[in-house]
Amino acid sequence: FLEDCGTYFPEVKNHPDKYLQRCPESVKKWLKQLKSAGKILLLITSSHSDYCRLLCEHILGNDFEEYFDIVITNALKPGFFSHTPNQRPFRTLENDEEQEALLSLDKPGWYSQGNAIQLYELLKKMTGKLDPKVVYFGDSMHSDIFPAHHYSNWETIFILEELLGDKVTVPAETESEPLEKKGKYEGDQLKAPYFVSEQWGSFFMDRLPGLENAEETLVHTWSCKCISTYSTIAIPSLEAIADLPLDYRFTRFSPNSSATAGYYPGPPRALLPTEESVTMK
Repeated sequence: FLEDCGTYFPEVKNHPDKYLQRCPESVKKWLKQLKSAGKILLLITSSHSDYCRLLCEHILGNDFEEYFDIVITNALKPGFFSHTPNQRPFRTLENDEEQEALLSLDKPGWYSQGNAIQLYELLKKMTGKLDPKVVYFGDSMHSDIFPAHHYSNWETIFILEELLGDKVTVPAETESEPLEKKGKYEGDQLKAPYFVSEQWGSFFMDRLPGLENAEETLVHTWSCKCISTYSTIAIPSLEAIADLPLDYRFTRFSPNSSATAGYYPGPPRALLPTEESVTMK
């Protein structure tokens, strides 16, 4: 990024509007509400600090640092969650250059690399609690959801594009109703479901051919099983929950509940009974 190598970084630098979507006002308002309610907000990204700054300034605005108490760049996820402090210490930054390793994390700020163990110790100090609860939002099962759940035992919110369903949902920034009330779709034209690939089929369900004359069997895909195993809930975007009250109680995935319980605002059609998916509007 610093040396303008290749074609990707120079292109994004010169034409950010072509590749980046600005954050909706509803999500900005939600972040401010969380902070006003006393929540500690963290941004953890594997991107380097200079690239992170370009993205955040364009997406959130030049004041993006005011939304977060702690910013961690070059986090090198999933190692951020699985590595020890000795293996992956935090480093301070000076002009986007990493400095010497820190023995501990003592105060909020902007850091590079690091590990979840020392971060959690800082959260204990900042909250004054022995067991502060962390809710972690991510869009990668490999880098975000599985490691945050497995190594850190954090609550995990899986941002899953496939939940957009049969139509592409693009709520207007000026609207303030929750996603399930809006029903607004770009162009209002039917498009192929996000969760069905012409090559791979459904993201959520697979069809196993039967032996001889037996009927084929529908089974959950491995990806679908991972969602309900490692996610607390799954949502299509932050916009889907930004207008909900901060104390809204979501139905989470659990072994004791329906396999579709944790999807908000609703499960994908592929997981609904055939007759329900046919009649659903």
